Amino acid sequence: MAGSFVDTARITVRAGTGGGGAVAFHREKYVAAGGPDGGDGGRGGSVILRVDPHMSTLMDFRYKRKYTAENGKDGSGNRCSGKDGADLVIRVPRGTVVRDLETKEIICDMSGDEDHVLAKGGNGGWGNQHFATPTRQVPRFAKAGLPGQYREVILELKLLADVGLVGFPNVGKSTLLSVVTRAQPKIANYHFTTLSPNLGVVPMDDGRSFVLADIPGIIEGAAQGAGLGHDFLRHIDRCRLLIHVVDVSGSEGRDPVEDFDAICEELAHWSPELASRRMLVAANKVDVMEDPELLQKLRAHVEAKGCPLFELSAATHQGTRELMYAAAAELSSLPPVIVYEPTYVERPPEVDTSEALDIQQDEDGTWLVDGPWLRQLMANVNFSDYESRNWFERRLREAGVYQQMEALGVQDGDTVCLYNLEFEYQK
Repeated sequence: MAGSFVDTARITVRAGTGGGGAVAFHREKYVAAGGPDGGDGGRGGSVILRVDPHMSTLMDFRYKRKYTAENGKDGSGNRCSGKDGADLVIRVPRGTVVRDLETKEIICDMSGDEDHVLAKGGNGGWGNQHFATPTRQVPRFAKAGLPGQYREVILELKLLADVGLVGFPNVGKSTLLSVVTRAQPKIANYHFTTLSPNLGVVPMDDGRSFVLADIPGIIEGAAQGAGLGHDFLRHIDRCRLLIHVVDVSGSEGRDPVEDFDAICEELAHWSPELASRRMLVAANKVDVMEDPELLQKLRAHVEAKGCPLFELSAATHQGTRELMYAAAAELSSLPPVIVYEPTYVERPPEVDTSEALDIQQDEDGTWLVDGPWLRQLMANVNFSDYESRNWFERRLREAGVYQQMEALGVQDGDTVCLYNLEFEYQK
């Protein structure tokens, strides 16, 4: 990508694994048969996204792409639970949209101030204190912690601006931004001066204000990825209003009408919805205009399309105030800035069920079933949800778990313990 601006990044995150439960027995002088007192493992740390208002790019994610939260600590005797793993907080710029790498569905839109748990830490395993029953008074087993969630995601920065300045390179967008806001973009007389979007706040005399973004110059073919196109067209997605800046000076031998149509065509290729957004046209550089006929042709062309035209010279401040008041008036009747709703549906990951399970019957007749893939499977099941439980039941049958148990002698009515889930077996 050009310059130092980075507006997409691919990262992987892994939440912490829960700590293992402890196998321990109470030992105290003069206390006979103290019983099991193994504590539970601590919960693994979660990976949390947090908006940082001081960040403006995704540059940090160019150099670090793997993030792992802390594991929970193991439990110990005397019913002592292990310490929970520390959460890992990842800071992102406001306006970052998070997508699942595989499906491209939206997981969250970090536009507000709320944190988002991107990957949940695994539950800690139960200590043997939980497995004591009247017939099983000396349980010599505990449960390992469940793994934390693993995700591969794409971070995509979409600016939160009310108004976006669009147009060909070197038409005066950066100059206009610097005149109407306190932003200080780099300005020079050559193409692609702006390599990253610049934002500024436009204050109005009546106390209102709005955010104006100078989107880097779009060239023909941008919607197909030419030039800097793809990297920056996405930043106009959230803008409620577009100000199309057109150079009418004729100093470079360009036709303003052709320039206007070319940019509109690129917007339509990128997003038909974007092309239909409300647009004001700023005919810039009228102070050095060589042929007034060019301005009249542009006015007739854009007004026929329903776009008001404003004459201005950003360099001399002529007409800039009127344009900003017109933009503020338009914004008062337009919907608020777009916030993208999540479309991602949680899908438990596929697991390798070919690994053998550890199935054994303890002294009181309870069947204990455990194994790495079973833990991974259970870490992603919401047992309070009916559909999720049914899916889990199907996965166990498909993996042949019940067949294996019946081959080892499990009977109707036997108690089965899958990790820390106990139920009565029924064929």
